[in-house]
Formats: sequence, structure tokens, C-alpha cells
Amino acid sequence: MPISISTAGKTMTVINPRGLKQQSYYNHVKIRPGTPVFPTGQVSWDENGAVVGAGDIDAQVAQTYRNIGLLLAGLGATPDDIVKTVTYVTDPGFAPAIHRGRLAFFDGVELPASTFIHVAGLADADLLLEIDLVVMIADKR
Repeated sequence: MPISISTAGKTMTVINPRGLKQQSYYNHVKIRPGTPVFPTGQVSWDENGAVVGAGDIDAQVAQTYRNIGLLLAGLGATPDDIVKTVTYVTDPGFAPAIHRGRLAFFDGVELPASTFIHVAGLADADLLLEIDLVVMIADKR
């Protein structure tokens, strides 16, 4: 059953159909009107391209979400404008740390739809995760 929500002048619909697995860390569908933006996947690189937290999933999750926050600020967007994430991990055992960071980042807003994929490696051998986003930017009229 769709739930329509309006916050800060933005309307959003969240849909979690009956019969599908229900989770506390994502929604099956999050619809927000606007223009879709498909930024590059975010990792734990600092502004100089150095990996923050090599070998430390908690540090990499924190830096990756910090980078997502900076990206959103540059777009004039908020975490609530993210409608979909795809998280790539080099070890599925990292899920609890990623869920903790995700819930902290999205605290107080409806969670986006989400996909979690185990991969053999990422762009840098020290990277443990990458998060890809779809962001809906409100149309300015």
C-alpha cells in the first residue's frame, strides 16, 4: 500500500507491497518527483584521492557517507532526495557495519530502495565498499 509523505514542500511516495520481504533498512520503492541525477559511485577516498580507513570497514563506511553528504550539498539535495542505492562490497560480512552507517546517515528520513552486491574487487585494492546513488533533484519553477 503506497504511503504519501510531504516534507519541506516535497512530496514522496513510499511503497512496500504486501508479500515482499519487509526490512528496517530500506523501502522497496521511493518515488520523488523531479529530475533524476546519477552521480559517480562514492568510496572512501579523501579529497586527495587517498583511501580513508584501509582495512577498516567502519572508517570506510563513515568516509563514504561523508562523501555522499558533500555530493548532496553540491547538488542542493539532502539524504531524503536519494531514491535508490546500490552498495558494492568486497565481503558480504560487512553488511552489519554498512547497515549501521546507512541508518545513521538516513536518520529521520524515509530510506531509499537498495541493492547489495558482493564483488571481487573495486577500483583500488584497499577499497572495501562503493555506493552508487540515484538522486531526485526538485524541479525549480
